[in-house]
Formats: sequence, structure tokens, C-alpha cells
Amino acid sequence: MERSHQKQIALWLFCCCFMVAGMVVIGGLTRLTGSGLSMVNWSPILGWFPPLNQEEWLSVFHHYQQSPEFMHVNSDMDVEGFKGIFWLEFIHRLFGRTIGLIFLFPFLYFLWRKQLESSLKPKLIMMFVLGGLQGGMGWYMVKSGLVDDPRVSQYRLTAHLGLAILIYAYMMWVGLGLYFNKKPHPSTPASPRLATLSTWLTGLILLTLLSGGFVAGLDAGLTYNTFPLMDGDWIPEGYLSMEPFYLNFFENIAAVQWDHRLLAMTTLFSVLFFAWHALKQPLTEAIRSPIYLMTAMVIVQVLLGIFTLLYYVPTYLASLHQAGALILFTISLFLTHRLKLHAK
Repeated sequence: MERSHQKQIALWLFCCCFMVAGMVVIGGLTRLTGSGLSMVNWSPILGWFPPLNQEEWLSVFHHYQQSPEFMHVNSDMDVEGFKGIFWLEFIHRLFGRTIGLIFLFPFLYFLWRKQLESSLKPKLIMMFVLGGLQGGMGWYMVKSGLVDDPRVSQYRLTAHLGLAILIYAYMMWVGLGLYFNKKPHPSTPASPRLATLSTWLTGLILLTLLSGGFVAGLDAGLTYNTFPLMDGDWIPEGYLSMEPFYLNFFENIAAVQWDHRLLAMTTLFSVLFFAWHALKQPLTEAIRSPIYLMTAMVIVQVLLGIFTLLYYVPTYLASLHQAGALILFTISLFLTHRLKLHAK
């Protein structure tokens, strides 16, 4: 594969990554604004257009009126109020379909021009398959809130988020490998140990991010709105009140929020320790810069989390906090890739 073709494919994958990141943020906004259950039908092939006249709006609203969210939460809503929650969820689904096309057509073009190495083809096919599964997972999540309780399952929400991050990370990693395909020979190569530590750090950031999915799914941020104590206690009362005990980590609001706090602070101090340890070594600017950036970002992210909690989860702060988590994960992933490339 020619070098110019590799860079073109890498830039295309980075574009798709940017769109997936936008999709994650929009998905968070649909949940925060109560829009996620407004569309009670799934039309992956025909659902490209919104209602185009009053009759179609009344039909879509009629279907929504049969949902538990309307009956238990929005029973006083009229069709104009329904439009306010419908549009964001429609944009979310439309954006997801658009990502599929932005991925598919360039892939077919590169395939037709024979610009794809044989080892790259299965990776790209896997990305497309995962994208299709993500659409199905999204509907599987929404269905959990259309039965009796107008609230999506925190398990399905976190699985939906986790699959999005998996797709994002996979595309980013492959794209980085194509863009920086030539192993450099720096005068001060990085230690393989640093690459290993960075890999573990990226995993910790991912775990913290996913624990936020359970916080969001249980609306756990709307309780214990103090910091650092939780209503006067370091460990909240009732932390392990559920039986069997392992359910506390997924269904107990007090435990889920405390665990997320613990993971966040562990991530903060882990990043600070990593930066302190790494920057004592002779490293190239290509590695030092993302370390500085990651250190700054983890502090910003923790502050965003604290203020989101203290101010009872305002939409703009909560959305910034979610976007910040993805930015921090991206920097760590990029740093890990650079360290592996520059390792002795």
C-alpha cells in the first residue's frame, strides 16, 4: 500500500472516530433531556425521514402515548411538547445511520481501487459489523424502557456506551497505526515499561468511564450531592445493603456513586504518578506533550465531575463531563500508541 493511501485511509478513520465521539455526546444529551424514549419504533432502513405533516406527527405521537413514559411521566404532554423531545432522539438515530454511510462508501471506494492491504480488510469489515451491532444494541436498550418502567436498564445503557467506546478505540488504534506506520529511531527511546503502564492506565480510564454508565443509568448523580463526603460519611450508609452483595456494584445507587468516585480519584492519582514517573526520563517531545495534556485533562475532568455533582447534574455540565471522559481516554490511547512505537 502506498504511503499516501495509508494516510488517506487513516484520515477517513479519524473522521469516523470524530463522528462516533459526537454520537456518544448526543446520546448523553438524549438521556439528560429525557428524549431517549420518545421514538417507540425502530425502522433502521426506512427511518431516515421525520414526520412531514401534522397527520404524521399525530400518528407518531399516538404511538408514544401508548408508552409507559407518557402514561407515568408525560401524561399532560401535547403534540407540540412531544416534538421537543422527539427531535433530539431523531437526530441521534439519523446521525448513527449517517456514520454507517460515511464508513461504508469510502470503504467500498478503497476496496474498488485496490488500495487496501489484505490484512486491513478484515479489520474494516469488523468495524462495520460492530457498527451494525451498535445500532441493534441501541434499540435493545430503548426497549427496556418501553415495557413497564419508563427507564432504560443501566446494564443495557452501559453496554451501549461500552460498545461505542470499543468501536471508537478500534478505529482510532488502526488509524494511528496507518498514519504513523514507520517506526521512528529516537535518540532517547521510551522504556517498554512505560508503554505497559500507559496501557493499564488507559484500561483504568475506560473502567471509570463505564462506571459512569451505571451512574447515569440509575440517576445516581442526583443523590449524595456533596463532596468529598457523601452526606457526611466517607462510605455511604447502606453501601452493601443489597443481597446478593454483588448487585450493590450495579444496582445500589449509593454504591454505584461511591465506586465511580473511587475510580475517578484513583485515575487522577494514577495519572499524576505516571506523569511524575515518566517525565523524569529522557523522552522526546512527541511523548512528553501528550503526557502534559493528559495530566491537565484529568484534573479538568475530575473538576467537571465534582461540579456536575454539586450542582445536581445540569445538562451542560453533565454533557461536558461525558465529553471530557472521552477526550481523556483518547489522549491516553494516543499516548499508549506513541510509547509502543517509540519503545526500545
